[in-house]
Amino acid sequence: MNQAWGRTLFWIVAVAIFAYALNRLSSILLPFVMGSAIAFLLDPFVNRLDRLRVPRSVGSVLVLFAFLALIVAFILLLVPLLETQIVTLVGRFPAYLKLARDELDQFLALLQDRLDPDQVVKLRDAASAKIGDILAGAGRVITSLLTGGVAVANVLSLIFITPIVAFFLLRDWEVLLATIDSWLPREHAATIRDQAHLINQTLSGFLRGQASVCLLMGLFYGLGLTIVGLDFGLVLGLVCGALIFIPFLGGITGGLISVALGFAQFGAWHKPLAILVLFVVGQALEGNIITPKLVGDRVNLHPVWLIFSLLAFGALFGFVGVLIAVPMAAVIGVLVRFALKRYLLSSLYDPANATPVHNPCGGEPPVGGAP
Repeated sequence: MNQAWGRTLFWIVAVAIFAYALNRLSSILLPFVMGSAIAFLLDPFVNRLDRLRVPRSVGSVLVLFAFLALIVAFILLLVPLLETQIVTLVGRFPAYLKLARDELDQFLALLQDRLDPDQVVKLRDAASAKIGDILAGAGRVITSLLTGGVAVANVLSLIFITPIVAFFLLRDWEVLLATIDSWLPREHAATIRDQAHLINQTLSGFLRGQASVCLLMGLFYGLGLTIVGLDFGLVLGLVCGALIFIPFLGGITGGLISVALGFAQFGAWHKPLAILVLFVVGQALEGNIITPKLVGDRVNLHPVWLIFSLLAFGALFGFVGVLIAVPMAAVIGVLVRFALKRYLLSSLYDPANATPVHNPCGGEPPVGGAP
């Protein structure tokens, strides 16, 4: 019993030290987290080349170069168009803000006929304060992004360090796994390997599947909004696709913003209605066909748990926390399910699960299990 408590205490202390170090070093971990994620995603391709007797170093270079070439090509194709739309959006933003204020004034004018003047003044002040809070919050988010996760130093480290980290991890992936396996406590090595395999299945299934969902839905929304004729449709569509990584956020947020911009641009109701139908159809396709087909239920990550993990790790570790939230949620989910399974098989859940006491003299064991 003392040995079991000693092991438990050891792992509690180890996890606490790891979390503290992660929190203290979060400002420099971005390229290492991104490099690890890239290596995890590309390792199956390197393994295929390895089975074709391509040296692992050469295979790592080829796969990583192909991956980076795809990213560069994607940026070169989309950035000019996105830049034009973003600049135009920023230029028109004051006009959209004035339009929203005019609509609010008209709404308050209608209320003046039905409410007391004091109530109208209170409502106007409350609305102004709420708009101010929203703008201030948006400003704080932009400031934190510019001074934190995407500051110049971090961007440079992301560009130059991430490929190096990804290459070395890809090259030494099998060696690292074998080394870690050699460190496992021998008594529980098989159990730990089983849980690690489940974690790997969960992570690979979710990340690769969800990346495909985000890309397909981004293209769907981008092309759909462009066909409808909404300005900045491609930008909004790609942003919605990226936000689909957080359940419901991409579709709902993108739909509300797109419908509001549709009213501001077209004035009539038929185009905003078409935009609303587009997002309703998109949500139906995503939830009932695309996500079940590409991600599936095998990942066992409930949307509520995923949202909580993103918010919790983001609050604890900032931008790096958001990046590691899904892997950590998968790890915690697998471990919790394993612990729950052990609990349901233990005497803590059902006394009938207790191991019967062996009586070498035969007959029934004494009352209370005494020898």
